[in-house]
Amino acid sequence: MSAPMPDPTVTRYFAVPGWVGLWVLAVLALGLFVRRVYQLVGVLRRGRGDLRWDRPLRRLATAASNVFVQRRLVEEPIIGVAHLAIFWAFVFFATSFWWNLVRGLVPILPIPYSDDLPWMAYPMEILGALALAGIVVAAVRRYGFTPQGLERTRDASVVLGLIALLLVTFLGAEGARALGAEQAGARLPVGTVVAQLWHGLGIAPAAASTVYLAMWWAHMATVLFFLAYLPYSKHAHLLFAPFGVFFTSLRPGAMPAESEGASRLEDFTWRQLFNGLACAECGRCERACPAHTAGFALSPKELVHKVKELVLGAVGTPAVAAAPVAGGNGTSFVGDVVRAEEIWACTTCLACMTRCPVFNEHIPLVVEMRRHLVAQGEMEKRLQDVLVNLGRYGNSFGKSARTRASWTAGLDFPVRDARKEAVEYLWLVGDYASFDPRAQQVTRAAARVFQRAGLDFGILHEAEQNAGNDVRRIGEEGLFGVLRDKNLKTLGGVKFQKIVTTDPHTYHVVKHEYAGNGGDGGTGMGGVEVLHFAELLDRLLASGRLKVTTPVGHAVTYHDPCYLGRYNRVYDAPRRALEALGASVKEMPRTRDEAACCGAGGGRIWMEDVAGIKERPAEARVREAARVRGAATLVVSCPKDLVMFQDALKTTQLEGSLAVQDLAQLADLASATVRSDAHVDA
Repeated sequence: MSAPMPDPTVTRYFAVPGWVGLWVLAVLALGLFVRRVYQLVGVLRRGRGDLRWDRPLRRLATAASNVFVQRRLVEEPIIGVAHLAIFWAFVFFATSFWWNLVRGLVPILPIPYSDDLPWMAYPMEILGALALAGIVVAAVRRYGFTPQGLERTRDASVVLGLIALLLVTFLGAEGARALGAEQAGARLPVGTVVAQLWHGLGIAPAAASTVYLAMWWAHMATVLFFLAYLPYSKHAHLLFAPFGVFFTSLRPGAMPAESEGASRLEDFTWRQLFNGLACAECGRCERACPAHTAGFALSPKELVHKVKELVLGAVGTPAVAAAPVAGGNGTSFVGDVVRAEEIWACTTCLACMTRCPVFNEHIPLVVEMRRHLVAQGEMEKRLQDVLVNLGRYGNSFGKSARTRASWTAGLDFPVRDARKEAVEYLWLVGDYASFDPRAQQVTRAAARVFQRAGLDFGILHEAEQNAGNDVRRIGEEGLFGVLRDKNLKTLGGVKFQKIVTTDPHTYHVVKHEYAGNGGDGGTGMGGVEVLHFAELLDRLLASGRLKVTTPVGHAVTYHDPCYLGRYNRVYDAPRRALEALGASVKEMPRTRDEAACCGAGGGRIWMEDVAGIKERPAEARVREAARVRGAATLVVSCPKDLVMFQDALKTTQLEGSLAVQDLAQLADLASATVRSDAHVDA
């Protein structure tokens, strides 16, 4: 066994028992901690309500996999593993600290200190050593190979230093134990190494108890100082981030409850304000953001940081119902602190939220602020014109509703009118698929595929309205409600069993935001199954209803649309369909969850280009596709992707080396019974 070490809180220092000093330190540190947390919670309570206590078991499961396993962080192996080691060391050390604090404050308790027990001391030694190595990796990364968006702040240095100090003082105390041990076999592994270091510094075993006491007090003082300092520092996310994960939206990308928009603290929900406290400022959202990468004004990290400053600036100030200011300096939060060009730059692609390790919700913040700008009429004229068209004609092109089904004129068979006869599949075509000449080619290809598979399908003709997905994400909640209600009224008079669409934006909003007049049913209205063309094609090919007569026979690369991929996790169906059509799929470096956005979402396709950007998102994506060896075709499954990428081919001068085709076009070519039939729109 180890030589007994003196009890730090029973030992007298200048005739005063140690527990007195521990009480003073603990009351001071805990008082500062509780005071600050109480202040911050008080600010959060000024925000609007937001139910985040539902489905607690699912929330606990999410927290378990993303707090205790840190699933998103370990996707970056080196720093992810280092961070995981630091986290688990923190868990054990926090447990040990509170145990020892209670034992030290009440020394008459008949329990040992946690580090007196080998089953606690052993894992703490191992984790402490691993965490120190993790601190070194984190420091080298932050100060030597700094990723974009990761800041080298004094506060970060202080926090890294405090963590290192509490680890070093604990291991130093363990080394003192080992130095005074009577039997070498009883020593714990890391403590043995540290004991040799103490011995090398000329410290004799007889002085082990003095070293132990010094290290014990240094460790407890460091932890108590850290506890008091943390909620006041920029690294308060260490405290708040686990709660951010627990209180995350259970359907990422879900829209905030209907509101008039947000321009001041009280307009945001408490969870939206909480984003700022949970943010680790790691820059992962910024590095994933297509708008930021392209050179737009938006930085998701800076956006959340500004929300954090809004919260911190409100500490100690009264709630003033009419004050739209941040920090009490007379500046407007939306307009001055967060500029309109930042808010309008977002494509709502969900990349930021998918990458965020603390599950912050950037897009609801953007939408809340867009709602405010829309209510104030602060948007570019082109976007205003589109919204007028949507309200007047039910489509973004400003075309007469009677021309919505004009694309069917190029077919050699009639497309049934679902308003007049019952169908199994109701096809919601969408605006771009109905009106854009390039997308109309894809729409006709999809119709031929359905016809060859013997699908019982029909469309709504002029009765279909824009589904409203991008309208809602622009912030025009009222217009979205009008479009949704008109579509729901039409659907209520139609007999059908399932819904299919070639447009991921229509797919998402109908599947998730039409149920129960805007709720999240996941299967559309009244449990109706909603399918994207890729999912239905996968089923038709797997069941043999659609026959492949002319296999594609060459390699392709596939682009995951944001609203089909990240929003709905439809990744495998289009790839299985491509393989069944006879194509081999070669992946781009960024694929599935990490797929780059085309830049059209969130209403960006309706907005003017921004001068001075480095490269449009669509241009960056087609360059990435062109670098995939052996694949000369970029396959898409979204009409907006088709339009954006075909335009990007021209501006990047890649038209001769890369072709952009929709999945429906390949299915049309591969299933044609007469080869010339499939060449009509190819």
